[in-house]
Amino acid sequence: MQKSNDFTSGTILRPLIRFMIPVFFAMFLQSMYGAVDLLIVGRFARSLDVSAVSTGSQMMMTITNLVTSFAMGTTILLGQRIGEGRGREGGEVVGSSVCLFGSVAAAFTVLIPLLSHPLSRVMNAPPEAFDATASYIRICGLGSVFIVAYNLIGSIFRGIGDSRTPLMTVLIACVCNIAGDLLLVAVFHLGTAGAALATIFAQALSVVISLFVLRRRTLPFQFHLKDIRFKRPLIGRITSLGLPIALQDLLVGISFLVLLAIVNGLGLIPSAGIGVAERVCGFIMLIPSAFMQAMAAFVAQNIGAGKYHRAKKALAYAIGVSALLAVLMFVFTFWRGDLAAGLFSKDPAVILAAADYLKAYAIDCLLTCFLFCFIGFFNGLGMTRFVMIQGIAGAFLIRIPVAFLMSREVPVSMFHIGLATPCSTIVQVVLCLVCFHWANRK
Repeated sequence: MQKSNDFTSGTILRPLIRFMIPVFFAMFLQSMYGAVDLLIVGRFARSLDVSAVSTGSQMMMTITNLVTSFAMGTTILLGQRIGEGRGREGGEVVGSSVCLFGSVAAAFTVLIPLLSHPLSRVMNAPPEAFDATASYIRICGLGSVFIVAYNLIGSIFRGIGDSRTPLMTVLIACVCNIAGDLLLVAVFHLGTAGAALATIFAQALSVVISLFVLRRRTLPFQFHLKDIRFKRPLIGRITSLGLPIALQDLLVGISFLVLLAIVNGLGLIPSAGIGVAERVCGFIMLIPSAFMQAMAAFVAQNIGAGKYHRAKKALAYAIGVSALLAVLMFVFTFWRGDLAAGLFSKDPAVILAAADYLKAYAIDCLLTCFLFCFIGFFNGLGMTRFVMIQGIAGAFLIRIPVAFLMSREVPVSMFHIGLATPCSTIVQVVLCLVCFHWANRK
């Protein structure tokens, strides 16, 4: 079995990259859930199904990111305890997390299906695709327990420095999701509902496999059933670390949903186009996102060990490597975004709209290599409130207003609407630089 990683001694770049690569591939495969849905629906179903899956999956991605971000509280606290040499307390951290996230899963399982129509209405889903969008959200909402459980287990693995096990489990689940999509959408022609069912079954399988692996491996702490209880100090600490990250990601996600709703109001083709573009964006942003998660675990252990200098060096290495890769992503996405968009739709008008929007995201690639590494660094420090503030500022003071103004242009340009995102990122990077200078002085 994969051993837990100690990031507090030895070289920095090699273990950071070695930890980041499985995180990247796990996130890549996780993105494949929605991407495969959209790809197969785009090939074997109607344009309204493409719009429904793109809008519904964007909503579910926002909810999933909320859970993933909240679970970062468990990753950070567990990493800090291990770095401090107090790994024996890890069982209590995990037990309290199970209670906390079990409550979250129960609430989501009830609320999301009940709110499927209002959520579709808020998303301004096109009339032709409204019922299908609500159906996608309702089915995925009923499987919320698997979404929450998977992300909690992944946060535990990352907290102990293991990024390979989540990669293995999500790989198996992704293969099953592809098979399910082909069966339910291409063979049985269930369209949007088939894509949602395949996603939930795959998530359930990943949870079962993860639990099996977790029981069989050696952990750096003892865990017993008696540890599963509401221990107020630990739940308070997990919440204080994870909630600001979750709120930031939720509000940033809402800002993207607002942007999507603005474009949905322009008609079916722009709606399908931005849905395809956002799916492609999910892939081109994987490298900085993987560095963000790796940085949080790496920095948390070193801060627990009192080694701030190693955390700063890790930040410099992460930005350098991420920036080199960002240049490659910029070149491909700006000039040949139509190739990526063509994987998810066969409609030339949809591909053209998506490619135009992707040019703005290509510019954002050159900025997120800095922003995401900074966010991971500050999360590892435990400065999650700042992460929340900078994210909200960029989303609601810049992204939404710019997108709204650009949508009033005649004729409307998808590229100009997309520029709202890099404009927001510039402001967030500046805020991060100011905070980094303040942290160094402290």
